[in-house]
Amino acid sequence: MLRSTPLGRGGAYLLLGVVAVFVLLPIWGLFNVALDGSLKGAPVELRFVPKEPSLEAFRSVWNEPAQSLNFLGLLRNSLVVSGGAALVSVGFGLSAAYAFARFRFPGRGPGLFLLLLGTLLPPVALMTPLWLLLSMLGLRTSLLGLMLVYTAFAMPFCIWTMRAAFQAIPLELEEAALLDGASTLVTFVRVSLPLALPPIAVAALIAFVLGYSEFAIGWLFVESAQNVTLAMGISGLMDLGRPWSATAALALLMSLPVVILFLLLRRWLLTGLSLGTIQEEE
Repeated sequence: MLRSTPLGRGGAYLLLGVVAVFVLLPIWGLFNVALDGSLKGAPVELRFVPKEPSLEAFRSVWNEPAQSLNFLGLLRNSLVVSGGAALVSVGFGLSAAYAFARFRFPGRGPGLFLLLLGTLLPPVALMTPLWLLLSMLGLRTSLLGLMLVYTAFAMPFCIWTMRAAFQAIPLELEEAALLDGASTLVTFVRVSLPLALPPIAVAALIAFVLGYSEFAIGWLFVESAQNVTLAMGISGLMDLGRPWSATAALALLMSLPVVILFLLLRRWLLTGLSLGTIQEEE
């Protein structure tokens, strides 16, 4: 076992301090810009505290961020699209992940390769086929169509993540349940699924954030102002020439659902996968 020295601990604390500064400084800058009522455009000088503290930027973006919808309208669209994409990706991906982890069937190898390819392809590579598919289905300009777009981006990653989680669960636990008379479905629901909840939560959160923060591709599938999301609203603020304080305020308001979701899932996100142990009789 390696013993830590005072010099080593000091170096580690110094490194952590530098990393913390790089992480927290942009967040503080965002608060500083959002609360500075003197800004009429882009910041022209470095300030660590607002020159004229004001909440006017928050009031402005709450009432009319960038489109005809208010903040709650944009938030509703974002939650519908990103939440739906996360639920569909995890819900449909669970069965596929378990099948790839536990069963051997024709086409398993090519299927895994295609999933891996799906995680490596840039989203822009899927834009044309998704455009054509959603146009044929009549969903291209709807929130449901946008949700399906983000689902297509997130599902390969979710399946790979959950497959690794199921593979890490000792097979003996499932075999013991089967010997006790449980069916494959009951074994999956009562044994495998609870043990895989931490990585499932990670996959769901990443799928949610992917759809929640994306805006560039979303503009290609949205034509009505009623379907604009929060991320699109932030980009719209820049196009309209609104003060940077409004952009910073909307970004802070947009981050609240993600922070709340992280706090709700922190037990699973931070503790990792707990698989349990098998007690052997001596």
